[in-house]
Amino acid sequence: MLNILFSAQPDRWDEYQTPLNTAFAKAGLQANLARDHAPETVDYIVFAPNGPVTDFSPYTRTKAVMSLWAGVETVVDNATLTQPLCRLVDPSLTNGMVEWVTGHTLRHHLGMDEHITKQDGIWRNFIYPPVAAYRPVTILGIGALGAACGQALHSLGFPVTGWSRRAKDIPNIRCLHGDAGLTEALSDAQIVILLLPQTRETENILNAKNLALLAKGAFIINPGRGPLIDDDALLAALDSGQITHATLDVFRTEPLPPEHAFWAHPQVTVTPHIASSTRPETASEVIAENIARGEAGKPFLYVVDRTLGY
Repeated sequence: MLNILFSAQPDRWDEYQTPLNTAFAKAGLQANLARDHAPETVDYIVFAPNGPVTDFSPYTRTKAVMSLWAGVETVVDNATLTQPLCRLVDPSLTNGMVEWVTGHTLRHHLGMDEHITKQDGIWRNFIYPPVAAYRPVTILGIGALGAACGQALHSLGFPVTGWSRRAKDIPNIRCLHGDAGLTEALSDAQIVILLLPQTRETENILNAKNLALLAKGAFIINPGRGPLIDDDALLAALDSGQITHATLDVFRTEPLPPEHAFWAHPQVTVTPHIASSTRPETASEVIAENIARGEAGKPFLYVVDRTLGY
């Protein structure tokens, strides 16, 4: 019998208890899932960064920590965490992100806000948008989520450039990397989508210098991490006309404080970290599969590289 500790906010227990137990049984695991196992008896931890476990040193028997979140920036530098840390790569999370990113990309590409927010009885001459083939899109971060979004946008006809720290080769996406690649990826991009992990190297990657590289009037879409953008630089770029609109789903402080300038800015859309949410049923299946792999002596999937931070 495996002792599996559930370490997340109490309300998550109600969401995950049944799906996890169902997934464990389906994977052939005899599991005792609980929130109160003694640390020295725990075989695996199902973990959210806002849960009760912050010190992993007592968990001497634990074979791996299975994150309920795709992002691990709040735990990856925890010095007490010596066990393998596996981030969540869930097909439903990926599909949700693709839908959200594609929807907002098309919204800005087609100029839909012009019609949705101006139903005032006036028939205006409207400058029609270019077809997608003439609207270059750049995705910063082409891991599982970024690559899936890139493929979806390519299928709609957008020319897609992807940037990553290290070289990648992904069909249908022009892949660039490194400092020189970042400059090339951003130069004259009309829509920029941020799907990078949050690390010391990616913080403020969209700063005043890099915002100035974009095509004048470009759009920003950020469902990645709030600190990827220099907030003050973005506000200045919006006010100058360098950026037409920013759709932001993630922020340095969440919930976003009511007094923050993003709320009232007419060229900013705030969404409350909903771009893609973890679905308990499918996330539980991913976690159960990974634990089953460990018990079978196979390498865990989605293990975080501590040196890279993701």
